[in-house]
Amino acid sequence: MPLVNLSHVTTYSYSQPARFGEHRLMVRPRESYDQHLISAELKIDPEPREVRWLHDVFGNSVAVASFDRRAEQLRIESRARLLHLPSDLEDVHIEEYARGYPFTYSSEEMPDLLRSIERQHLDPLRRIDTWARRFVASPGATSTLGLLTEMTKAIKREFTYLPRHQKGTQSPLETLERGTGTCRDYAMFMIEAARALGFAARFVSGYVYNPTGKRRRIGGGNTHAWVRIYIPGSGWVEFDPTNAIVGTHGLIRVAVARDINQAIPVSGTFSGFPGSFLGMEVTVDIHADGDPPLSADTLPAL
Repeated sequence: MPLVNLSHVTTYSYSQPARFGEHRLMVRPRESYDQHLISAELKIDPEPREVRWLHDVFGNSVAVASFDRRAEQLRIESRARLLHLPSDLEDVHIEEYARGYPFTYSSEEMPDLLRSIERQHLDPLRRIDTWARRFVASPGATSTLGLLTEMTKAIKREFTYLPRHQKGTQSPLETLERGTGTCRDYAMFMIEAARALGFAARFVSGYVYNPTGKRRRIGGGNTHAWVRIYIPGSGWVEFDPTNAIVGTHGLIRVAVARDINQAIPVSGTFSGFPGSFLGMEVTVDIHADGDPPLSADTLPAL
């Protein structure tokens, strides 16, 4: 039951004073039975005229900041301390009717899961479907949890993780064709693969750390992305294809959404002289009590 300390700093720099539009910030960890927020602090410089909080359609905490001052730099710092009670593969319980694939979600749950089952990316030749079907044996002989676990491991094993400084996400087909990607590319690819098999799947944005404190996991030093899949009996279960993690061991949830564009950590607008934007830096440090902080890389945001 580690106490986890988190720092997330985003800095925008400009050559001339810029005027800032409204900014939406999704950096506060979600409260849950496995994540208990002890303290949370949000510091913004220049100081906003107003900061208001809301819960979006998925229950994520969103801070909306409005500004009335120009500045050459916008710095957003989120600090949090939380009690993390991670779950592992052994903690996944599945209802009898859903232990073997294929199965059908119950009539009570299906209406609320439909939008998370719908495919979101074109796949005219059904290449993602073909890739996903390789994990399915004969009907009734495939373990649901075994299928999803092997899919998670296969992405880590068969694809090459390449950090990408540019904004945006590859389409699932691009990830399949290139065989490379970032954590957000892996997440979107696995979501489409799981949906191709009829699973309800969602995108998760948050942070990853190694509870042993010995070495950073892939995707550390920045925001991280993984997948939630709905399994009857356990509800939404986490799968991290970047690190082949099933459960929440070393994963801190911040935002859950149907699509990656609904879970952007920091978004907003500015106006100023053409070409005045110099760049953005993101620094994330996350470590458990008793472990020395790992030196955080400076990378673009998710």
